[in-house]
Amino acid sequence: MRSQKLSPIVTTVVTSLLLLSMAGASARETASAPTAVTTGSWLGDVRSLSEAGVGNRRAPIEKRLDGLGLKWKAVAFETAKKQQGQNLIAEVSGAAAAPLLLFGAHFDQVDEGRGATDNASGSATVLALAERFKHKPLAHHRVAVAFWDLEEAGLLGSSAYIAQGSEKPALYVNFDVFGWGDTLWMMTPDADSALVGASRDAVKASGLQLSAGREYPPSDHLPFIKAGWPAVSYSLIGNEEVPLILSFFKGEKTATQAKVIKVIHSSNDTVEQIDAAATARGVDAVERAIRQWDAAQN
Repeated sequence: MRSQKLSPIVTTVVTSLLLLSMAGASARETASAPTAVTTGSWLGDVRSLSEAGVGNRRAPIEKRLDGLGLKWKAVAFETAKKQQGQNLIAEVSGAAAAPLLLFGAHFDQVDEGRGATDNASGSATVLALAERFKHKPLAHHRVAVAFWDLEEAGLLGSSAYIAQGSEKPALYVNFDVFGWGDTLWMMTPDADSALVGASRDAVKASGLQLSAGREYPPSDHLPFIKAGWPAVSYSLIGNEEVPLILSFFKGEKTATQAKVIKVIHSSNDTVEQIDAAATARGVDAVERAIRQWDAAQN
């Protein structure tokens, strides 16, 4: 990131030193770099959802859940305005009596673009976490995943989950826009919570930054919070984008515009905008944070 002829003894010593150096570098890379498997499978899920087209994005999620050996159910809902949708819910791991930790992301998209960033990226992140927590369950929580329909119509799928009298989770963890950058952006009502602390520790190990606080764009965490149910939300973006995004949602004009604002809800929202290596680090960070948070529970 010379070709002088050496004596056999010197050659042996040099070779040994090189091998030790290579082993150390390999160990450091293994500890800090995202694996090709994580990067490839996550990006494959983003591509599958992006290529499915508007109205057909449930199918690749269902196929992926089947491939993970997870039992899932489609839960239909209808709003007062006769808008119809279907959420997907799947149990992942953990004892039936354990408190529920629910991961979720919306899978629907607007008509323009491919919806890769918004929100195939979030759905792929939930699938990646489902795979990890199925392979190695948490000690103190049961894990389930949800994929919300009609978020773009007004957070309707997540709102329906609550209105239907579904199980209240010990914590709902939302993912929306998880596609690139150096910063794990965390919506949290409590900036001093144990999960914020765990997230701060986790980003250091993954070479990222953490931005945590109440201010955050509207997403599927809101119906949970409005119902008095505990919820947080994560995005992965560039650190410089955070204040620009907040200004945009406040209607304030800025000299520059955040990448995410240029991408989502437009023809630019394609897989080409995605940085799978950065996202693999983000998924690693979230997993570390959740495991640290879970381990601290009594």
